[in-house]
Amino acid sequence: MSQNISGKTVVITGASSGLGEATAYHLASLGAHVVLGARREDKLQQIVATIEAKGGQATYLVTDVTKASEVSALVQLAVSRFGQVDVMINNAGLMSIAPISELKTDEWDRMIDINIKGVLYGIAAALPIFEHQKSGHFINISSVAGIKVFSPGGTVYSGTKFAVRAISEGLRHEVGGSIRTTTILPGAVDSELKHGSSHQQSAEFVGNFYQIAIPADSVAKAVAYAIAQPADVDINEIVLRPTVQDF
Repeated sequence: MSQNISGKTVVITGASSGLGEATAYHLASLGAHVVLGARREDKLQQIVATIEAKGGQATYLVTDVTKASEVSALVQLAVSRFGQVDVMINNAGLMSIAPISELKTDEWDRMIDINIKGVLYGIAAALPIFEHQKSGHFINISSVAGIKVFSPGGTVYSGTKFAVRAISEGLRHEVGGSIRTTTILPGAVDSELKHGSSHQQSAEFVGNFYQIAIPADSVAKAVAYAIAQPADVDINEIVLRPTVQDF
């Protein structure tokens, strides 16, 4: 698997924990150069140090994906440090579960800003580079909630994840040829995503639901599978969930 991963430069948003952190470790172990973006510098420093201690190559930039300029700076760091960008993983996400009648408009705004705009800003930052290189790979993290609406409680979250799936498919259609697009749609995976709900009853439900969660490394391996394919093979969607998860 490492044959088509080793030496590639991979940018990962939301890289300080969960799916992003697990993916950073896994791809670095396969020889990728990883460029990590997230808001928590202490966590990023720790992950980079761990990768480098094992002989891997990694760097980071404190990044808020709701700010296009910061996502662009993250991608430019990858170019300046490693000379190119091969894979852009738009992973940063927020899941705030609450009945829509609670009218948590601030949380709706945050989910739209992170889950939709954050993906779009990642695309905007990397696409010109990919087009110039005539190669590149977008990997966008959606959810099984982007296939079936998770309600009550997850209506707006599902809306954002349906959007990621739609944007990814449109992107594939528009820029395909030499640029690949993969959507990863995970079910319950162990990460900090489950801590995003301020509504107490919803938070308790999510906490119970996530007892079936599979390790974040499960997603990291799916990402690696997509990257490792030959350039003429584009894995467009991967859905994975705990075997016991019916949703």
